[in-house]
Amino acid sequence: MKSISKKIDPLILQKYKSLENQISIWNTKYYQEDAPLVSDAEYDQARRELVRLEEKYPHLKTPDAVTNQIGAPLQGRFPKYKHKIPMLSLGNVFNAEEFADFIERAQRFLDLTPEEVSTLELVAEPKMDGLSINLIYEKGILTSAATRGDGTMGEDVTANIKALQIVPEEITSPFPEILEIRGEIYMKKSDFLTLNHQQETLGKNIFANTRNAAAGSLRQLDPSITAARPLSIFAYAIGAGQEKIEISTQEELLKTLENWGFPTNQLSQKLSTPQEALSFVKTLSEKRPFLDYDIDGIVFKLNDLTLQKRLDFAGRVPRWATAWKFPAEQSITRIKKIEIQVGRTGALTPVAHLDPVNVGGVMVSRATLHNEDEIKRLDVREGDLVSVQRAGDVIPQILSRIEEQEGHNRATAFEFPKTCPICHAHAERPEGESVWRCTGGLTCQAQAEGRLVHFVSRNAFNIDGLGEQSIKLFFQLGFLLKPDDVFHLEHKKEEIAALEGWGKQSTTKLFSAINQKRKISLKRFIYALGIRQIGEHNARLLAEHYESYSHWKKSMLKAVQVDSPEHLELQSILGIGPLNAQALVEFFSESHNLAVLQNLEEAIKIENEVPSSQQALLAGKTIVFTGSMQTMTRSEAKNTAQRLGARVSDSVTSKTTLVVLGEKAGSKETKARKLGIKLLNEKEWLKFLQTENLTLLETEETDTKTP
Repeated sequence: MKSISKKIDPLILQKYKSLENQISIWNTKYYQEDAPLVSDAEYDQARRELVRLEEKYPHLKTPDAVTNQIGAPLQGRFPKYKHKIPMLSLGNVFNAEEFADFIERAQRFLDLTPEEVSTLELVAEPKMDGLSINLIYEKGILTSAATRGDGTMGEDVTANIKALQIVPEEITSPFPEILEIRGEIYMKKSDFLTLNHQQETLGKNIFANTRNAAAGSLRQLDPSITAARPLSIFAYAIGAGQEKIEISTQEELLKTLENWGFPTNQLSQKLSTPQEALSFVKTLSEKRPFLDYDIDGIVFKLNDLTLQKRLDFAGRVPRWATAWKFPAEQSITRIKKIEIQVGRTGALTPVAHLDPVNVGGVMVSRATLHNEDEIKRLDVREGDLVSVQRAGDVIPQILSRIEEQEGHNRATAFEFPKTCPICHAHAERPEGESVWRCTGGLTCQAQAEGRLVHFVSRNAFNIDGLGEQSIKLFFQLGFLLKPDDVFHLEHKKEEIAALEGWGKQSTTKLFSAINQKRKISLKRFIYALGIRQIGEHNARLLAEHYESYSHWKKSMLKAVQVDSPEHLELQSILGIGPLNAQALVEFFSESHNLAVLQNLEEAIKIENEVPSSQQALLAGKTIVFTGSMQTMTRSEAKNTAQRLGARVSDSVTSKTTLVVLGEKAGSKETKARKLGIKLLNEKEWLKFLQTENLTLLETEETDTKTP
């Protein structure tokens, strides 16, 4: 991959890489494990900063960038289901100015006059905080149901949806032969509190929030468990089949869903002009605390379905809709204790234990304090009264300390430990970093156990039955000390079967699960190694660049020499910054890591990686549009090509694959003919888009005339 380090400051590259990696991790936790790590506000801020960098430095963004992705890869617990029409994501706005920008972008794309914009109808719908679902009806009968997944492929949860009996098994005519109904599965706040009380009474884990409860309840392998959970649904869109229904507006679409028997949110409202959006935001914000379900914003959609179709999508985000996000909810509570936790990389993370408090319908009792600097910035101590934000409906975030009356005696300031609380090794804070780390390495039990937990986690080897508690037990018994021991654990079969709570059947099931995972993709393998600074996103970049395990390993062993061509190649990979490169060098410099790799090579098969960018229909092709288009704007034309993986250029060169001709094409047509480049007129380009027949792009046919 070509380096752009001469064009972009390495620090910018590193910042971009770090943001992509962090967002990728957050996506996995949120979409795959129903266990969000950060607040909506923190996530949105990071994603907006990533987009800002991509806009300022376009070369940073690749076709498979995080900003082009939806959700996260599937877990594998359920069969996969490919959506007939992708379930895509929404762009966000946070204030009136950004909403005005959204309207202005639509105006420019459609070439609307100010008068036309002033009468542009919108539909405003409360943005539910739940789990997206796709319901498939064939000849009016419910046949399948799937989660959104990564937007293209979801998890088949048909049995669970049918067990819930919250959607019609059959819809009345008229309807298309194939119909996809999109909606949001959610849990009411009142039902959530009742469920958590039941869980606590039975000694089971309680849910962090309504979304977590809804997602966890729907993703049960036993449909009878799902059926017993109080889940609800609001329908809001149609995927496949919409074009065969006689409706012209979003308002009519919602009414059609109601007529078929689907619940829709009655707070949804048609707005006659964009200016009415501000009033609707104010009204719904005031109602929000009193609703019996969680919402985190408002979705605004152009009402006219024809305009929606023309606007299409910018990457994975529709140009005809946006989500106005609400700020997080807050509460006040007291810090009972500040505790240090040790992660697999040795990071010492302070966590505040709180007096349990209800924040927006969620009972929370812990909050991360991030690092030493954050504790000092907030000036929080044990016993302090603090303002807590619902931090994305996850472990909350402490916003500030609440000043109390004079005479209140505060505890002494928290002293960050200089030794690891687990192994008592020296802790250090490297210059320029905000995190203290234990120097004990794999001699530290917390780090060694953390590395093993990471190795078998869902996005790594994904071994069922080998959870955190089992790993800690096997580690203490000396059965499982390093990653390669996982695939030799069967040597301890008799000892494990004799342990309390195991037995022959459980042991056999565990080893069956381990043996099923002896084949893994390169990107998952690299991620599984738990190399510091190498998350899922970086692992994918490395896998797609080197393509095979043998190539990657050989290159890394040579990259240990800083002046080697392999070291320079590593740093040239877009998205791999100096800190990532240094972490890889340090990993491959350790003999014990090389021993683990050698043992793993003998126990498993690591599959080659195929770059995702090579799979798009027009990947590797460069297209130029010239002249005036009659059936679409120039922006629409470029968008269709980019969506299929093509690079769109404004200049005709010898590397150009295709030139699409509008009226008065001019010099670009002349140059293309001289170079023997394939030409299509607008009608032929539209035919290609409809058929996706690549033979239409073959260069043998060069007699195309300008329309």
